[in-house]
Amino acid sequence: MRDWSPVMGLPLWAWLFVVPSLIGVFCLIAGPRLERPLRPIWRFLDGVYFASGAVAAVFMVTILLLIVAQMIARWTSVALPGTTEFAGYAMAATSFFALSHAMTRGAHIRVSIILNLNDFLKRWLDVFAVFGAAVIATYFARFAIKTNQFSEMLNDRTQGQDQIPQWLVSLFQLDFAGAAAGDSTLVYTPVWIPQLAMSIGTVLLAVALWDTLYRMLITGVNPIVSEAVE
Repeated sequence: MRDWSPVMGLPLWAWLFVVPSLIGVFCLIAGPRLERPLRPIWRFLDGVYFASGAVAAVFMVTILLLIVAQMIARWTSVALPGTTEFAGYAMAATSFFALSHAMTRGAHIRVSIILNLNDFLKRWLDVFAVFGAAVIATYFARFAIKTNQFSEMLNDRTQGQDQIPQWLVSLFQLDFAGAAAGDSTLVYTPVWIPQLAMSIGTVLLAVALWDTLYRMLITGVNPIVSEAVE
């Protein structure tokens, strides 16, 4: 898992780290002149982050529904296998899909005691912190996707009691013909399916951090503002 295969003539690490960093340098040089043309892109990305948070909320409600269903199944002596595993998958999806939304809303823990010393430190230490977080998140996202690929290649299956219809597996594989066939045979859940939430969530977090960095370099203001709860 240490390979960085060339993509369009450049190694993958250049696309993931060098190119975004050069874009940041360009944003710093161009400054506020980029703000107006980039506003539609920023609004779109804000919508993506909000949608990711909404998906996380749906999975959180799913956890509640699965727990309630499990309780009712026990009271009525009805077998409902796999609910514990599915609740675990929903919990993981909630955590990862909420990352970008929570970050843009200031819900992540940020130690700002040094940033409050003066305006110069506040600006450049903040830029350095967001840049470091973006690099780490990008590295995490790259290997999350790599993990997904390995799980699919090895056909790794869950060891629990959770099973899903074969047509659903075909749908996740984008095999629409197989999904349309409606094969209802139950199979053990491929591990790469719940891992998709990890890959998508970490990619969105990396995008949100690079986006935040660019906005800071262009406007001079950190767009992350904590929401006050009355």
